[in-house]
Amino acid sequence: MMNTTVHDQKMPAIDLRSDTVTWPTLEMRVAMANAPVGDDVFGDEPTVKKLEEDAAIMLGKEAALFVSSGTLGNLLAILAHCQLGDEVIMGDISHVFLAEAGGIAAVAGVLAHTVPVQSDGSLRLEDIKNAVRIKDDHHPITRMIIVENTQNEAGGLVLPVSYIDAVGKFAASKGLIFHIDGARIFNAAAALNVDVKVLVAAAHSITFCLSKGLCAPFGSVLCGSRDFIEKCRHKRKMLGGGLRQSGIMASAGLIAIHKMSKRLHEDHSNARRLYEGIKDLPGLKSMTCHTNFVWFRYNHPTVPHQKLSEQLLQFNIKLNLYAPPDKFRCAIHYWITTECVDKIIQAFKLILKPNPGKL
Repeated sequence: MMNTTVHDQKMPAIDLRSDTVTWPTLEMRVAMANAPVGDDVFGDEPTVKKLEEDAAIMLGKEAALFVSSGTLGNLLAILAHCQLGDEVIMGDISHVFLAEAGGIAAVAGVLAHTVPVQSDGSLRLEDIKNAVRIKDDHHPITRMIIVENTQNEAGGLVLPVSYIDAVGKFAASKGLIFHIDGARIFNAAAALNVDVKVLVAAAHSITFCLSKGLCAPFGSVLCGSRDFIEKCRHKRKMLGGGLRQSGIMASAGLIAIHKMSKRLHEDHSNARRLYEGIKDLPGLKSMTCHTNFVWFRYNHPTVPHQKLSEQLLQFNIKLNLYAPPDKFRCAIHYWITTECVDKIIQAFKLILKPNPGKL
């Protein structure tokens, strides 16, 4: 007889590479094992319907669509909002521009008009205004503005309600679509201590991830008007993204939005604990700590930057280099407990002293 017992599992390493490495919790595993399922393409997947309904209500939008990733969610939003040859204004270090495989051009046939991301993670309203094309047969049509909240590459920075509302007001004045890449929007809401629906009220559409700090093993959710979501559902199928018995994954997503979203302040607190514990160590420069990220530049006299990750592996700690090659990001998540943070601090202290030792 098959053993149906669901066991809790612990991560074998302290993994700081990203919050995408999170494993589902025991509660999620049990829910996944017992989830009622149907066929989402046929429209009779009860658990997916529940996730989409609850997500739409939480984000203050009419409808939602369960998708495989934030990248797909952003691409579907662009496909649904834009026409071939249109132009979208976005940050020069935004995820859509840097890390979504050029889908905006290759699949959507849309141009990216990038403007500088500022030190606070925002796009200057003046820069957005100047990026809007005048009506001229020689120019592409400006159709859409995208902002990212939290802004990953700028350090996990949070864009406040006042800024989001200002961008939304400007977009409305110009007849433009306003989309938020909200992969970590619940981190932003936690940092600001505001209801997430208030934070995204000015946007026409928003994508958020279940599989980062919210700890689900799969998926993102795209929210917007009913007409918009129906367009996205059709385009999701066109791209091969139609889902079948996806309630197995959606059941974890329900726990993610209703429970895991309420504990993100713990990750922020642990990130701050890590920052305070290592900020004065030799070799760590230009350190920042926002939400669940600790970023730093690295230049140590005796431990080259390419060796830091190797040294940390001796302490069972995983950390990746970023470009440029002296840049590191420590991503704190559910599986990085306060106890783990203290071990990381101790490892850094041992590695960055003149004669590195072991725990």
